[in-house]
This record gives sequence, C-alpha cells and structure tokens, in this order.
Amino acid sequence: MIFVGGSPLFSSSSSSQGSENLQALLEHPVLISATDSFKAIPERKISVPEGSGLEGSTQIKHVYIFQREYATVDPALVELVGTDEATTCVGLVIRNQKTGMTSVAHMDSPEIVDFGLAQMLSLVADPRLDAELDHCSGISVSDRHIEPEGYSFPLCSKIVEVLHKRQEIFHIQTLCILGHNTRRDSDGNTYPIFNGFVFLFTSQVETSTGSVKPATFDRSSRCPDEIVRRIRVTVSCGDPSWNGKLLETYDTHIDRFQIAPCSWVPYWRRHAFILQKLSDPEILLKCSTSPYAEGPDFVDNERRVFDYLIQHPNWKDTFPMRKPRIFHRSADGGWIKC
Repeated sequence: MIFVGGSPLFSSSSSSQGSENLQALLEHPVLISATDSFKAIPERKISVPEGSGLEGSTQIKHVYIFQREYATVDPALVELVGTDEATTCVGLVIRNQKTGMTSVAHMDSPEIVDFGLAQMLSLVADPRLDAELDHCSGISVSDRHIEPEGYSFPLCSKIVEVLHKRQEIFHIQTLCILGHNTRRDSDGNTYPIFNGFVFLFTSQVETSTGSVKPATFDRSSRCPDEIVRRIRVTVSCGDPSWNGKLLETYDTHIDRFQIAPCSWVPYWRRHAFILQKLSDPEILLKCSTSPYAEGPDFVDNERRVFDYLIQHPNWKDTFPMRKPRIFHRSADGGWIKC
C-alpha cells in the first residue's frame, strides 16, 4: 500500500493500472516539492582516499550496488549505501523506520520487480510487526523513453504497481524519476540530472535517522571486485537460475560481500572479441539503452570487461564466477578477499 504525506494515495481495493498510479504520484504536490528539494542538494562525490589501507587510516564504511544488484544493510555496521551509473534504470531505497534496516537496489527491467522487491523486503519488513516502511524512494532515471513502449516508463509503472499491491505500508518520500530527473541538450537529447544516490545514516546509534542525497561514485569506491561484478550483470542474463531476480551480493548480518556465482559459456568470450574491435561510438550504441546519457567512463569500463573475458580462454577452470567470491571488511573500512 502506498502512502504520501501520511495518507494513502489509493484505496486498497483500487484496480487502476500501474501507469495510472505512477502518473498520480508524479503529479502529487508533496512529491513534486520533495523532488525539487532533492534536486537542490549538492551532489556528493564518493571516493576512497589514496591513503586508505595504510596504518592508522580509515575510510567510510560503505556498500556500493551495481546494476541488477541489491543489498540490505544494517546501520549499526554501515555508514552509507548507494548506487550510480543509472540512466534508464531505477535506483530504489526502502527503509524500516523502526529497525533502521535499509535495502537498496538498482533495477533495470520490469521482469525483476516482483521477485526483486520480495528479495529487498525479506530482511527489511519484520513479519512480527506492522510493516511500515519509510524513505521508499525511487530516483535516478532519465525519461529518454517515457512512452509506454520505452525503457523507463514500464519499469517505473511496474514498481508502483507492485508496491501498491503489497500488504506493507510504503511511505513514498522521493520520486526523482522520468521528467522530474531530466535535462535536454540543444539537440533534444535527454540526460538524467542525477544518475546516482547515496543513503547516509545520520547516526549508527539512532538507527531510525538517515537521508537520501544525490551522489556519484568513482572507480575507487565501486568496490569490491568491480570487473567481475560488471561481467556478472551481463552473463547472468543467460543463467536461468537468475531469471526474474536481483543479483545477491552482500551478507547483511556479518557485513561482508558474498558475490553469488552465475554460469558462463564461451559465447561471451567470442562476443567480447567482436565488441572490442568496435569504435567508441559503436560500443555506446551496441551496449547502452541511452548512449547519449552515459558517463565519460562508460566505454572504458566496457572495454575493461571485454579484456577480462578475452583473457580467460579456459573458462571452465579459470573464470571466477563458478563459486561465491567473499570479501571481509578490513580494520580500515575497506575490503579483503578471502
């Protein structure tokens, strides 16, 4: 059930479609005001300092989420959680206002919404208590495709539809999506105003407090195991065990990354050979749903993925995604591979 400003937006018996409910949310004055306030916040840049890992140095305890991943974090263990690199995707954050448990996902398809939201809520909604969830925020999606047959609109509609049908109470506080998060250049190309966010826990003692802020992450903070996790996003589409699911990444209870495996076949290496020979503009057109809106490091990141795939010819023996990859938090706040 969806609430805005403390009141239910739709009756529980409403049979309206997700697209109709989405439009009502986009036009709600409370959410328009909240979105304007969100866009006025300076974008935070998340980076791991070069000195991290040296004796006496520490870094912020953060959890980063790649596309199609999710993580549920305990504010007693983590200071911030977030994602970026979203254009036609949706970044979603849901927090339990009583326990402070917070789940973040980077959704890229309507097909993963039903099960994906169930995954997010499995550790956030306490079945022993009335499930009342705040900071249910959808942000970071460009309206390059706002028509029903495009990318963003169906995804946003599906998220609203599923939230409305669930029995938990969702207090929508931020909805910086579609036209609310779009700018245009002189040629009419659309870009997201922000393509990422971070949820900051105000206090690790008072876990019910926190806030969402626009953010970008640099390569040093998109960790751990950046390249393997990027590859997993791509190859998981050919693994039936991940159909309709978000990729499991993080162990909430002990604050460690446990990157679940997925199957991989030689086709991906052959495909990487072909893509690596393309020009930068061709890679943008082949590999992105929004080639005009991607960040400056998009092509470089894709080429790094291609290189990794090409360099692992004996895939049955050497490719790392045949078993979970585990990273523990180090004393300075970084990650150590087990």
